[in-house]
Amino acid sequence: MDIQVADTLLNSLIDGRYRIRGRVARGGMATVYTAVDERLDRTVAIKIIHPNQARDAQMQLAGFVERFTDEAKTIARLTHPNVVAVYDQGIHGGLPYLVMEYVRGRTLRDILAERGRLNPSEALAIMEQMLAAIGAAHRAGLVHRDVKPENVLVAEAPSGGPANLVDGVVKVADFGLARAVEASSETEAGNQLMATVAYVAPELVTEGRADPRTDVYAAGIVLFEMLTGRVPYDGDRAVEVAWQHVDRDVPPPSTLVPGLPPVLDTLVVRATRRDPGARPTDAGALQTQVQMVRDDLGTAANAHTTVLRQIPSVEHPTMAVEQPTMVVSSVRPNERPTWARLPEQQREKPAPHRRRAAAPSSGFAERLRELAARLPGIAGSNRVAVIAVVVAIGLVAAMGGWWFGVGRYTETPALISMAGKDAQTQAERAGFVVKFADPRYSEAVAKDAVLDQDPASTDRIVRGGTITLTLSLGPERFPVPDVTGKTLDSAQLDLEQANLVVARGPDRYDDNLPKGVVISTNPKVGAVVKPGDKITVTVSKGKAPISVPDLVGKSINDTRSALRELGLKLAETYKDSDKPKDQVIAQSPQSGAGVETGAEVKVDVSKGPPEIPVPRVIDLPCPQAKQQLESQGFAVGVNINPNAVVRFQNPPENTPVPPGTQIVLTCF
Repeated sequence: MDIQVADTLLNSLIDGRYRIRGRVARGGMATVYTAVDERLDRTVAIKIIHPNQARDAQMQLAGFVERFTDEAKTIARLTHPNVVAVYDQGIHGGLPYLVMEYVRGRTLRDILAERGRLNPSEALAIMEQMLAAIGAAHRAGLVHRDVKPENVLVAEAPSGGPANLVDGVVKVADFGLARAVEASSETEAGNQLMATVAYVAPELVTEGRADPRTDVYAAGIVLFEMLTGRVPYDGDRAVEVAWQHVDRDVPPPSTLVPGLPPVLDTLVVRATRRDPGARPTDAGALQTQVQMVRDDLGTAANAHTTVLRQIPSVEHPTMAVEQPTMVVSSVRPNERPTWARLPEQQREKPAPHRRRAAAPSSGFAERLRELAARLPGIAGSNRVAVIAVVVAIGLVAAMGGWWFGVGRYTETPALISMAGKDAQTQAERAGFVVKFADPRYSEAVAKDAVLDQDPASTDRIVRGGTITLTLSLGPERFPVPDVTGKTLDSAQLDLEQANLVVARGPDRYDDNLPKGVVISTNPKVGAVVKPGDKITVTVSKGKAPISVPDLVGKSINDTRSALRELGLKLAETYKDSDKPKDQVIAQSPQSGAGVETGAEVKVDVSKGPPEIPVPRVIDLPCPQAKQQLESQGFAVGVNINPNAVVRFQNPPENTPVPPGTQIVLTCF
């Protein structure tokens, strides 16, 4: 019989705030629940790491939690309409969790499971928003590492329900989660491959490294799956699937779905090239190409024609893209990571290199050799002809020397500081091929302008040659990391990793932070700085050696004596109060606070209750006078005859006295 284990987290309260209401999904690393934030009264999604992930990291649990926390902070700063927002993070039952935006809709995996595949307009609409989210992460220096349909959420469309995929709002989740878990899952055999094998890039399999182009590859596989209804590779074991990405080219989608426009094949092939350098540099670059394809498909549909412009190629932007034939050198089994080796594996032989077309020089040299071979025969019959041939050979050789030495070269145009698109247009109009290197930050060159070019301006370059442009990311600016509460060594490491210069300011005592922990920074946490800026940290010396005594309620004379014995200074301020005169009614610092010898302690001292005038009661009957004085808060004493008439009173009438002063009446 089936045994179902109840989920103990259902209806539990996390961090005294989040009430778990239901389980949404369970993945390879974590389970997602819906919950109600009882503090803000809103529905949220909570992702809790599986116990086995935390158990794998027990040998370095502190580091795992710290990495997970750092990743959560990084993701929380990633604000974009296509990114699932992160609100909070914490630890529950020893398991790290994230509190995220709850998206009402379905995952792309659910949609593909229901519909099989999508039409091109739907697939490109989803892909454009996906890449917008991933591109924002790349600009923030974050690599997703696990792009797949399960991490793509399609919200309900404003125009009516999730079925309208073209208008649907797409959000991408799980930024950085794979890296946080992977960083704490190292074994002696090497890093575990955390990315889903159906979408894993070849360099992640062979070298274990990831950069924005790794996400571009995975996005290309997702587009392939949306267009065809399946992933390109399958196998009995995950490792076999992973190595197919290394050994084989992703086929054009039209080989599985005839009739797809060729421009879609070009888009998928370019994004999934095995060589990372041949792919778009990041998600933003791929998004631009997707937008071009969407525009072209829309134009073609409106014109009732299938004529589509080509996407500019990374290598040859002005030329139509040919289906690439790529040659990847074989990887010997003993070069693979230990976890990925296939015993007795029969590898496919690499495809032979495509032979390049003969250079112009080969034809020229061949003609020279042919003429030289014919010279003896010609010489025997016609001396004039021999001379003519020799002269011709000389002319041809001279022209060939001029062409190969000077004629085929031209001057590289000056493109520095031009807008990237303008520089590309100008170079292509001059017949050059433009490639883009990884962009860099610059304090002097505006964002998206040309920071560097190779060859340099005015250098010689072959006509029609390639110019590599490096675009500027603009001045690099980022907020000061929050290092308060960390040890000095840990704070210094975080700041130096952010390319900041650390200076230690004067240490000071702090009642709340232990010795050696950072109290504050200057500039403050969150202030915008640039690389190389100096950050001054103030470190706690711990609690000061002298504890301030409790002085409230003591007389000012006792207070003076107590502080004098401790070597502390006293500052007195007298104030009106209903407390007795000369009694301490407030102090600063508070009792128990730590201070140094010679520190000043401020106290407020009561002036006593305000004085009131004594009323006249002479000539009144003694009982009546007593009653009147007592009703006004005076104490009353009676001499001689308490039933007679008041003849004298002390203090006399209109004398200012404190409340409660005794008035003595003499009656006879």
